[in-house]
Amino acid sequence: MLHDIGGPQSFVLEEVAAPEPGPDEVRIKLAASALNHLDIWTSLGMPKPHLPHVAGADGAGVVDAVGEAVTTVLPGQNVVVNPSVGCGACPSCLRGTTPFCANYQILGEHRWGTLAEYVVVPARNTIPKPDHLTWEQAAAYGLATGTAYRMLRRARLGPGDVLLVVGVGGGVSSAGLVLGRAMGADVYVTSTNTDKICRAIQLGATDGFNTTNLFAEDLKQEIGRGADVVLENVGPASWEQSVRALERGGRLVTCGSTSGTKVEITVPYLFFKQLEIIGSTMFDYREFSEVTDLVGSGRVPVVIDRIDNFVDLPAALARLEAGEQLGKIVLRT
Repeated sequence: MLHDIGGPQSFVLEEVAAPEPGPDEVRIKLAASALNHLDIWTSLGMPKPHLPHVAGADGAGVVDAVGEAVTTVLPGQNVVVNPSVGCGACPSCLRGTTPFCANYQILGEHRWGTLAEYVVVPARNTIPKPDHLTWEQAAAYGLATGTAYRMLRRARLGPGDVLLVVGVGGGVSSAGLVLGRAMGADVYVTSTNTDKICRAIQLGATDGFNTTNLFAEDLKQEIGRGADVVLENVGPASWEQSVRALERGGRLVTCGSTSGTKVEITVPYLFFKQLEIIGSTMFDYREFSEVTDLVGSGRVPVVIDRIDNFVDLPAALARLEAGEQLGKIVLRT
C-alpha cells in the first residue's frame, strides 16, 4: 500500500479486505505480478494517485469471482491482466482506439493494481493465459510488450529495416528488441552496461554501442547508414544522438523520458532529413490480443530479469530504480 508519495520506500505491507467486483468486473487471485517504472513514478506522485493506493500494472492469476453482468469470463479461468483500461462506451473506445478514451485508466496508476493478492478489473481487461507460458511469464509481458508493440507499429517497422533500441535493459526496450527481431528487423542496441549489450546480442541484437559515446556515429560507421527506426524512452540524455542516428526519412518513436522531460530539436536537421518524431503510449485491446498471440506462440520471448517473492518487493524496487535489470522483475504472489 501507498499512504504517501515519498518514493519507493513509501510502500508498506498491509492486510486489507479483498476487493469486490462490480457488475461488469472480475476478481483475480494473482499467481504473479511484475514491476514497471510506473510503480516508482506513482510512489513519487508522478502523477499523484488517490491515497491509499495499490500500485502494479502487470499480473496473471485465476478468476475467483465475477460480477452479475459478466458472461464472458468464468470463475476458475486462468487469465492475464490487460492494464490498459478504456471505458468501453466513448467514441474512441467504440473505434477501438483505447488510449484516446476520455476516461482512460492505467491499472496501478488510476485504479488499484496488482501488487496485491487480489485485483479487480473489467472483464474485458482479461485474456486467457496461453497454456505454455509459466505464471511468471504470463505476468511479465503485459505493459512493456504491449507498449513496445504499439510503438513499433506506429513507427511502421518492417522486414529488413534497421531498428536501434536506445537504453536496452528496461521492460519496454528489451521487449522492443525481441519484437523487432520477430518483425524481421536488424536490431542494434545501446547501453552504458557492457553486460547488458552482451545479453541483448544473445537475445538477437546484431550489435550494441555504449550510450555515453557518440553512438550515432558508431552505428553509421559499422553499417554505413543510419537506422530506419529508433525506439527511445530515455529522453534528453540520449535524444540528440538518437535523432542523429536516423537515416533519411527515419522515424523516432518515444514513450517516455526517464532522464528528464525537455529536449531540444534542430529544426532544419529535422526537415532536411525528412524525419518523423512519433509519440506513443500504452495500447488498445486488439494490440494486447495480438501481443498475447505473439508471446503465446513462442515467436516473441518474454524477457525476465529475475523472479522474487512478494515479500522481497523492497529489494526488487531498488534493483529497478538503480537500472540494474535487463527485462522484467517478477514477484510470485
